[in-house]
Amino acid sequence: MDTLRRWKDTVLGWFSHDIGIDLGTANTLVYVKGRGIVINEPSIVAMNQKTGQVVAVGQEAKNMLGRTPPHIVAVQPVIDGVISDFEITSEMLSYLINKAQAGHTKLLGPRVVVGVPSGITSVEVRAVRDAARSAGAREVHIVEEPMAAAIGIELPVHEPTGSMVIDIGGGTTDVGIVSLGGLVNSRNIRIAGDKFNQDITSHIRNEYKILIGERTAEDIKIAAASILRGETINITARGRDLVTGLPREMVVTDEDVRAAIGHSIDDLVEAVKDVLESTPPEIVADVMQRGIYLAGGGALIRGLPEFLTAALGVPVIVAPDPMTAVVRGTAVILDDMDSFRGTLLVNEDELVPTE
Repeated sequence: MDTLRRWKDTVLGWFSHDIGIDLGTANTLVYVKGRGIVINEPSIVAMNQKTGQVVAVGQEAKNMLGRTPPHIVAVQPVIDGVISDFEITSEMLSYLINKAQAGHTKLLGPRVVVGVPSGITSVEVRAVRDAARSAGAREVHIVEEPMAAAIGIELPVHEPTGSMVIDIGGGTTDVGIVSLGGLVNSRNIRIAGDKFNQDITSHIRNEYKILIGERTAEDIKIAAASILRGETINITARGRDLVTGLPREMVVTDEDVRAAIGHSIDDLVEAVKDVLESTPPEIVADVMQRGIYLAGGGALIRGLPEFLTAALGVPVIVAPDPMTAVVRGTAVILDDMDSFRGTLLVNEDELVPTE
């Protein structure tokens, strides 16, 4: 059976692409077998509400945020790692898959592996699967992001050894412990990049009575987010004075950002502790020996690994190229589907009914 499946996959591979997708709240990354990561664009779609047509997708749509006329709306079809608008997500995936195959089109639709947050419901899994099929995929496989990240980081996921990954994305943070090709324990929490942006916006509004936009908050986070005190970081921010209603410019420091996101970081630490507390002691011993790996864009926050190491008492290591860990994991799965088939979420269409 395995030999027949491998032969079938090889033959179909001559006529179609293998594509890995990290379907994130903030960014979607696309890998094409044989060509590497070909797309890394924001998960944003600009829609014309008068006509119902898609105006722009990805970076072009992000550039429109906060700058559109009333009839054009830039939306995120994936909220907290879950599809919130099926039709717009299908449009976005169709755009990204077609762009990834541009100039390299093959006869059949691609075989696709999509990374999703851990713990999503079967209805949400089906929505992802259906959206990818609507976008032209011939075959769709779903993998949970902590597992994909662990595979992308080249952790020994098939061995009887516990490996722990914290994937801090845009909408959610996935905390997962992997052993013997499965997730031993995991938790998905709504504390990630977007929450940090909201914290920064709220802090500046409350402390300085200035209203800033989403993009400005993200720019501040990227430039000045630092968990531990060190070299002072300053960034100029512009917004609207809530008292006068006029434009105003101010200097935001790393101290401001630290004060803004501090409570969210503490909540993140508590969530990681909860996962460790509910994990079998042998696995926890492995994690203490091997350390915890940070993936996702949040792993790039200055001082976060050191802070987590002190708070948890376990070494915390930033994975190589943390923002691409999940999509690199999908690439590894596509290269050896038979070895990693057990790590994928079960496709309901492939279940054999029992009598």
